[in-house]
Amino acid sequence: MININDLHIEEEILPIFDFTFNIHSGRAVRDLLEKPLSSLEVILNRQQVLKGFDTNYEILKDYSFSRFNLSEIHDFFETFFAGDLSAGKLRWKLTFSDKERSQKKGRLILLVRLFHRIYTTYTSKIDTSVFPRNYANEIDGLNDFFKAFDLDRYETAFRKNKFGVSHMVELIKIISEKVTNGQAAIFWNRWFLFEAYLSVSTAIHKHGFAFPSFGEQFLLKEFYHPLLKSPVKNDITAERNVILLTGPNMSGKSTLLKAISLCVYLGHIGLAVPASIAVMPFFNTISVAINLTDSIVSGYSHFMSEIITLKNVLTNAKENHSCFAVFDELFRGTNIEDALEISSATIKGLSNFPGSLFFISTHLHQLKEISEVQSGKVATLFIDCNLSYKDIPSFTY
Repeated sequence: MININDLHIEEEILPIFDFTFNIHSGRAVRDLLEKPLSSLEVILNRQQVLKGFDTNYEILKDYSFSRFNLSEIHDFFETFFAGDLSAGKLRWKLTFSDKERSQKKGRLILLVRLFHRIYTTYTSKIDTSVFPRNYANEIDGLNDFFKAFDLDRYETAFRKNKFGVSHMVELIKIISEKVTNGQAAIFWNRWFLFEAYLSVSTAIHKHGFAFPSFGEQFLLKEFYHPLLKSPVKNDITAERNVILLTGPNMSGKSTLLKAISLCVYLGHIGLAVPASIAVMPFFNTISVAINLTDSIVSGYSHFMSEIITLKNVLTNAKENHSCFAVFDELFRGTNIEDALEISSATIKGLSNFPGSLFFISTHLHQLKEISEVQSGKVATLFIDCNLSYKDIPSFTY
């Protein structure tokens, strides 16, 4: 179960990682950010892919091209239809139809020059030995596609102003073959994913994010939420499986929980996280409940939404899953007596799942009296707030 709607991945986090030049690669970045990975092995593989891009940073740091040119070439492939023209008929058509020749020639020149630039300046120079073998094969596939067009030969023809109908027929035949046998579709998917990985790697390099390691411990050093302009960086080590967080209004509890949750989620999709050091277990379930509201469509009250979220987390924990869950101001819409009783029962129940990790923020200071807190079975943390002149609160975050 992955419940991360309250992290607002597409609206808030995607722009941090999206440095792409076209809508297709942008969608590939979004897919990387929104699709959970199934196992620790897959996570570590993606980490290694992104580390491979970072190793090749000096080669790829100036990667750029005209968005218009790529749009034109992609549209050319997507709408390409050779029909049943033989080489002779195609030559005849291009020779005697000025309109056909002009249209095709313009797009073919764009194709060769763009492919030549990407191949000779960037992809052919990449050190593929630093990538996992499965992704190194993908880069090899990109380069094989480019090489099939004999780019140097046609680039030379352009420079000498000798690019004619014969060259056009040759190129159209290559395109026709690759569209027909499906290689073109595979190529575009490879290229858009390549650009998505490059975009994410660029963001990681730019922001100085760190790749997490996975183990039994949960530790974050100098973590923060990347949307904050001047973030206060915090450290946390989880020494218990239930952590109770308190602090006054506006002290930053929700932002802190979002920052922790974002580190966990990004780590579980194979990305680096906004922290200097990160160590965490592999969690099968991630659930972040920070902005739960009434649901008119489903007919659920705020209280019922909280109960359903809690039930789903407990169901997964009982199935021997390792769960990471955040509950911000649990049962805040309930009267204080009921909220205290239900919160106490919830904390006691969650403490019985040592293989999981639960963060709960609360204003119910009475919870410090329950036996699990008194005995140290549940950890308590607080965000400090100082009172300055005339009792004006000063938040430390």
